[in-house]
Amino acid sequence: MNSVSMSNELMELLNGQNIQHQLSVPRLVEKVLNRNEGVLTSSGAVRAETGKYTGRSPKDKFIVEEPSTKEKIDWGSVNQPISQESFDKLHDKVIQYLKEKDEVFVFKGFAGADHKHRMPLQVINEYAWHNLFAHQLFIRPNEDELVDHKSAFTIISAPNFKADPAVDGTHSETFIIVSFERRVVLIGGTEYAGEMKKSIFSVMNYMLPESDILPMHCSANVGREGDVALFFGLSGTGKTTLSADPNRRLIGDDEHGWSPNGVFNIEGGCYAKCIGLTREKEPQIYDAIRFGSVLENVVLDEESRTPDYEDNSLTENTRAAYPIQAIDNIIVPSIAGHPNTIIFLTADAFGVLPPISKLTKEQAMYHFLSGYTSKLAGTERGVTSPEATFSTCFGSPFLPLPATRYAEMLGKKIDEHNAQVFLVNTGWTGGEYGVGNRMKLSFTRAMVQAALEGELSNVETVKDDVFGLDIPVHVPGVPDEVLQPRKTWSDENAYESKAKELAHKFNENFNKFSQVAEEIGEKGGPTVR
Repeated sequence: MNSVSMSNELMELLNGQNIQHQLSVPRLVEKVLNRNEGVLTSSGAVRAETGKYTGRSPKDKFIVEEPSTKEKIDWGSVNQPISQESFDKLHDKVIQYLKEKDEVFVFKGFAGADHKHRMPLQVINEYAWHNLFAHQLFIRPNEDELVDHKSAFTIISAPNFKADPAVDGTHSETFIIVSFERRVVLIGGTEYAGEMKKSIFSVMNYMLPESDILPMHCSANVGREGDVALFFGLSGTGKTTLSADPNRRLIGDDEHGWSPNGVFNIEGGCYAKCIGLTREKEPQIYDAIRFGSVLENVVLDEESRTPDYEDNSLTENTRAAYPIQAIDNIIVPSIAGHPNTIIFLTADAFGVLPPISKLTKEQAMYHFLSGYTSKLAGTERGVTSPEATFSTCFGSPFLPLPATRYAEMLGKKIDEHNAQVFLVNTGWTGGEYGVGNRMKLSFTRAMVQAALEGELSNVETVKDDVFGLDIPVHVPGVPDEVLQPRKTWSDENAYESKAKELAHKFNENFNKFSQVAEEIGEKGGPTVR
């Protein structure tokens, strides 16, 4: 991806005496500690707190309304417009603010492990720990790559700079603004480091489709025979657990591109949730948290500096950032061939979706656009029974283009490469949440393994009469009666009622898509209208 010329103000900042260029991990850790931005934990990781904002601020995210992008962006509550004038004024204010700092930190790296499609980027940070985060999450250049590095996008992050909504055209003191013409992401008013990672993912979601590359919010791994699998799923569906397979090597855990050559990781690191983390449950993540890693909002024992991963007093959204090389079972570089198997994960608390079903291309496009899972009773204030939640393409906050663009690309690639697609329900069986039971992990693992090994390609199936899904009659290691949800409920009328309730929620959600998606809805959605 081509570099662009920087503004004079940005050039002046980068040439300033206060700029610390491309510091090593040990030097950044020293800076973090000397500047009192964080503390060292017992494992050697740095722990920082993000204060008021412990997660993303979607209502404070904007895209600059520019001539070249105005007709392409899917404007709305996710992609909010802001004027060029407002952006330019705020940009210059932030630059001037950073010029007056004693130290400003710059990292140069890449997004995209495939050299043919990677984007050179630079990250300018007010905080040393944010620069350490960028160093671990993006792809690090070698010495030769650094010499020839010309940035195609720049992140400018100034957490302590607060916007004035009345003057700056923002909604609050916080702002995350992307200018595709200036090739700049401007961030202020928030210390949450994840804004940098997800902003670049949003940028790649805009730019990659121009090169016939499908950007995807998923994890990916590769088997011993070179077979590639993708795992899509929202929080709580088991994506991390199921993609971390000792018999398969990890390509990446969160963001990927599917190019004409195959799959590649967009990132150079992992940003794992660590609430409730134990070595027994997730040894790869636990052991990756060592010197150079960054812990966000994790509570520590005051004396020993040992992390307490059970403590959610700061936030449920505790995080660990570390380079992908901290995990042993990876493929290097983070690229592989075309996917053989695609797994859509959902945790259906209504207890009516099959534990595994084979999807046609149209069904794959439908469930990709739907991005369904459930919120559970008790997880949020006011949620007293399971609620259906939908996140378009399993990543709606990060899609600048109309969602059907991504779904059409997925359908085309499924056709071209004969990928097998499965919907896997890791949620409830035998009744809804509170009545039935959570699907046994051992059963889910057996079903996923059978899908990955091609054992379900030609298996006999029975069609679900509510959702139109093809359910395998037999899966090795799973009792046959578990496979058909209707048979697991003691009250068939209750099942029928609950299944139709969820089907109507699917249909209602799908109504928001354009007429382009009508055929997908007809062929891929529930058969109950």
